[in-house]
Amino acid sequence: MNLKNIGLFAGVAALFVATGMLQSWNLSLSILNMALLSSIMALGVNMQWGYAGLFNTGIMGFTALGGLAVVLVSSKPTPGGWSAGGPGVLLALALGAATLVLATQLYKRMAPGVLRGIGLVAVLTGGFLLFRAVLDPATTAIEANNPSLLGSLGGLGLPVLLAWPVGGLLAAAAAWAIGKTALGLRSDYLAIATLGIAEIIISVMKNEDWMARGVKNVIGLPRPWPVPYEVELQQSQGFLGWAQSWGFDPVTGSSILVKLIYAGMFGLVLLAIIWLSELALNSPWGRMMRAIRDNEVSAAAMGKNVTRRHLQIFIIGSAIVGVAGAMMTSMDGQLTPGTYNPLRYTFLIWVMVIVGGSGNNWGAVLGGLLIGWLWLIVESLGPQVMGAITAGMADGALKTHLIDSAQHMRLLTLGIILLLVLRFSPRGLIPEK
Repeated sequence: MNLKNIGLFAGVAALFVATGMLQSWNLSLSILNMALLSSIMALGVNMQWGYAGLFNTGIMGFTALGGLAVVLVSSKPTPGGWSAGGPGVLLALALGAATLVLATQLYKRMAPGVLRGIGLVAVLTGGFLLFRAVLDPATTAIEANNPSLLGSLGGLGLPVLLAWPVGGLLAAAAAWAIGKTALGLRSDYLAIATLGIAEIIISVMKNEDWMARGVKNVIGLPRPWPVPYEVELQQSQGFLGWAQSWGFDPVTGSSILVKLIYAGMFGLVLLAIIWLSELALNSPWGRMMRAIRDNEVSAAAMGKNVTRRHLQIFIIGSAIVGVAGAMMTSMDGQLTPGTYNPLRYTFLIWVMVIVGGSGNNWGAVLGGLLIGWLWLIVESLGPQVMGAITAGMADGALKTHLIDSAQHMRLLTLGIILLLVLRFSPRGLIPEK
């Protein structure tokens, strides 16, 4: 990493320090933690786009699947949930998997023609009807189990740290299913398909209450070890002495310490992923992926299985996004499917990759930290800036309109930054070598 890149990272670090000194360290650390998680997502997208040229706009769906994994793995089992319909759900899932396996074998073993088409339609239709016949009564019984407070299966009550890799596995499984059907499409069609599938994932999470309470949300998720609760810290004499030595009151100090621990954990995960990504990028495998990205026809002529490699990188990148999604949900302590939207969890991540530098892992991290800071700080500073601008104006429709438009300043600011980077550094702040 050269002096220019070090200077860029130092400049971004200065933004977080200035936020802490001029506003509050609680705000600065909150933004830092979200920026670190966004950087991990940007690394996953950079692998798909920067390494292989895959235009995935379904990042939101893989993030949500990572959050769902936290609920399924670490939340406590719901009293009466499994006895009400748990076996039925498992049986229905087994029937669904068996239907897919049977349809796949039928497609491989039968000769192309009308009979194969009829057989596939019969197997898939019959399997779907059987699947719903078993699943619907089971889910109805689960959702009828004290729906205002419970109404779901709950989780396994396992440690939260275990849910992070499970989130990656769940996202990887979904990526495999999507990739097997969509990776053969042209890049623009792939973007449309992945965006639509992400919306389907969110819709399922919102409407299937038996799985994670849908729009009723799951709250009170446990924290990962070794993150303590603020109340526990405020009862510790050792912590009270530490907070007093730094000039913090116990409430503020406990919040800052918790966020510092999260930042340390997220930073370690980020460094591990960067290290592995750099090893992969500079290996023969990485050179092969870039060769496929630059010229698929030539790579195929050299004996490379382009479709298989595209599926491989699509799964790996989606798994990284799923891990970040699980980490985000465990930090929030709740799963709220209604908060997942394409602007925040898809297109903002793409802006991070573009601004930082597509094809460069360090560029993706820089873009994640910079745009992550900008996205959240403008939300805080926007009303203050607009208030200062309109302070000398007479009351009226124009002043009211400007004050009300402060909430849109983040979009305006983000657009200006993106245009400036594309104009003066079209390959990103840290471009690919």
